[in-house]
Amino acid sequence: MSLAHPAAVPKHRRSLPLRVGTRASPLALWQTRDFLDRVTRFCPVLRDAKAFEEHQLITSGDRIQDRALAEIGGKGLFAKEIHEALLDGRVDFAVHSLKDLETEMPSGIVLACTLKREDARDVLLPGPALAAADPGDPFAMLPHGAVIGTSSVRRQSQLLHRRPDLNVVMFRGNVQTRLRKLAEGEAAATLLALAGLRRLGLEHAGSVPIDAEVMVPAAGQGIVGVTVRADDTELHELLSGIEDPEARAVSSAERALLAALDGSCRTPIGGHARVLADGRLRLTGLVARADGSFLLRRSEEGSAKDAIRLGSELGHALRRDSPADLFA
Repeated sequence: MSLAHPAAVPKHRRSLPLRVGTRASPLALWQTRDFLDRVTRFCPVLRDAKAFEEHQLITSGDRIQDRALAEIGGKGLFAKEIHEALLDGRVDFAVHSLKDLETEMPSGIVLACTLKREDARDVLLPGPALAAADPGDPFAMLPHGAVIGTSSVRRQSQLLHRRPDLNVVMFRGNVQTRLRKLAEGEAAATLLALAGLRRLGLEHAGSVPIDAEVMVPAAGQGIVGVTVRADDTELHELLSGIEDPEARAVSSAERALLAALDGSCRTPIGGHARVLADGRLRLTGLVARADGSFLLRRSEEGSAKDAIRLGSELGHALRRDSPADLFA
């Protein structure tokens, strides 16, 4: 199938509508609808044919809200039921926050497309009792012993490494739920992904972005990924037409870093790559203890064409120089 013409469609007749699987959270739905808008702008014939049907699926990660993700199986629980629906044919492709996908995809499923990255940084959001944070030193406004809400061991470890006096408590739920908890005073502040806030129109003046070298984001943060069945070559080819090459390069480096570290869902790991002005790729990786007592951060640069090798080498170096029990 050639995609040279924007109106290209799969050459073999297949039943319509094509079914897209997604989580039912407001952010997941925004991402899915934005993805479908991109596809139909690339291929107007599909828009005119009303070729897509949204299928909202409730995942284990959405259902279980009273325990940390590390205790129930990790971020892969946000994709498990969606990929089951993909494999048994209930949906034809699925849209995900890339940071929620397993490092190793389930057999029979491939990552077919990555979309242009939104800002990958985390933001610090102070609650109503705190003054606005100083962008130059965002953690300075947190009082000694303040309660900080987050469900991310990656964020927790980096925060406690800088401020071991703080008290971190679990904040689960979608973006709106966490913002409600913050407004109700369950914590003095919280940390969220800037990408999600922007996509939902919830970024506000009180939120302070934290430089990605200061708080290393999760691998894939800010990137939307689309999965299909490995044998569905027609859909794979169609989706390749809207893929963002830079997003593919940086996500390949970050996911290769994760694969080399092979940490459990309890291991705080960060990975952030960006393409520099000269076209080279800079990758920063991080490994830590959840309590912040150990933290190792390193960066490497190389050709964007060697993104996977760069990620793998940095991951192996971080693993080699970290305490073995971090990966037990």
